[in-house]
Amino acid sequence: MNVSIEELKNSELYSEELNIELRKNTDEELFKWFLASILFGARIQAKIAKNTYKTFEKYDLLKPKKILDAGRDYLVSPIMREGGYVRYDGKTSDQILKNYRTILDKYNGSLLKIHSKSNSNKELEKNLKKFHGIGSVTVNIFLRELRPIWEKANPEPLDRVKNIAEELDIDLSEFNRKSWDFVRVEAGLIRLREKIL
Repeated sequence: MNVSIEELKNSELYSEELNIELRKNTDEELFKWFLASILFGARIQAKIAKNTYKTFEKYDLLKPKKILDAGRDYLVSPIMREGGYVRYDGKTSDQILKNYRTILDKYNGSLLKIHSKSNSNKELEKNLKKFHGIGSVTVNIFLRELRPIWEKANPEPLDRVKNIAEELDIDLSEFNRKSWDFVRVEAGLIRLREKIL
C-alpha cells in the first residue's frame, strides 16, 4: 500500500460524501450527521450505511419530528430494507427513534445544546453515551469530523486508525488534532482500512 500524506490530506470526509454541511454547525446538519453516525456505528458495511442514509434522505426523513412521525414499521420497511440495512433493521430503527425522542425531550430539539452543556471533551463523550445504544465507536464517528467545529469535540483516534498510520509510518502526533488536515488524514486512513478488510 503506497499513499502519501498529501493524498490523505485531500481525503473526502464521510459527511461531505453524504452532502452534510457540518461547517454550518446548525442543528439541521447535525441531525443528519447524528443519523449517519448511528448507521455507521453498527457492525455493517460502510456502503450499506451510506445507502441507508441516502434512503432516509430520499424519503425526506432527516429531521427528528419527521422520523418520529414515520414510526418503527416505516423505518424498518421501506427505509432500512431499501437501504440494504437488513441485519440490524429493527434494532437500529428502535435506536434512532429513542434517540431522536431524547433530543426533542431532553435537549429541546438541539444537538448544539449537548455540546454547550458539556464542560470538557470527556463529558461530551459521556453525555453522548447516555443515548440509547450509543457506544465509543458511534461517539467517535459523530465527533471526529466535528473536531475543528466544536471546541469540546476531540475523540481519541480509533485503534484501527492508529494501527494503519503506524503501518504507513505516519506519526499522528505531528498533527494538531483539531485541524482539518488531521480530520482528513483520519478519514483517509479509515477508507484505506475499509479497502483492506
